[in-house]
Amino acid sequence: MEAIREAIIRGEFVPNQRLVEADLSTQFEASRASVRAALLELTNEGLVERIQNRGARVRAVSLDEAVEISEVRMVLEGLCAAKAAQSVTGEEIRELESIGAEMREAVADGDLLGYSSLNQRLHRRVREIGGQGTASRLLERLRGQNVRHQFRLAMHPGRPSVSLPEHLAIIEAICTHDADAAEEAARAHLLSVIEALKQVDKAAGRPRR
Repeated sequence: MEAIREAIIRGEFVPNQRLVEADLSTQFEASRASVRAALLELTNEGLVERIQNRGARVRAVSLDEAVEISEVRMVLEGLCAAKAAQSVTGEEIRELESIGAEMREAVADGDLLGYSSLNQRLHRRVREIGGQGTASRLLERLRGQNVRHQFRLAMHPGRPSVSLPEHLAIIEAICTHDADAAEEAARAHLLSVIEALKQVDKAAGRPRR
């Protein structure tokens, strides 16, 4: 399943492209049963959709929907950041600060893929540290639905240098146990994501719907 998910994220399978079990089985050297189970799981995640009598295809998420998803994420990420600031331990503080240092290094080296991976790692750890299980489950589902837009944004030249100080602000607020500042920093970051999504989409000349 992970290989199919990554292929969708990287754009190897484009929105609305049919996903034929036999072809995927050959391409990924997996059994038809494994491919079928993977497509079902990816459907649950919002990356794939099933059309009656036509099989599965890559789900297309419009800019408008991507913005709506990010608006919901803004509320939930803010909650998780505030919770994390209240409960973060000394060991977790050191871990978050280490992630921040790695993010600085990735931006300095122009390592877009490395920065994108660290970005996901940071958001995941904030959710885990916050311990708000319901919000975490909702965010994971939303991330799956919006993952292609997020990947395209992460690969956009100059975006990491903009988002880096936003991420560092979240880390600092959590590590100083400032719940209000952590929530505000997380919300500010998602507002920035929304504006960046619109700009990148406009630059690509894509219709909103």
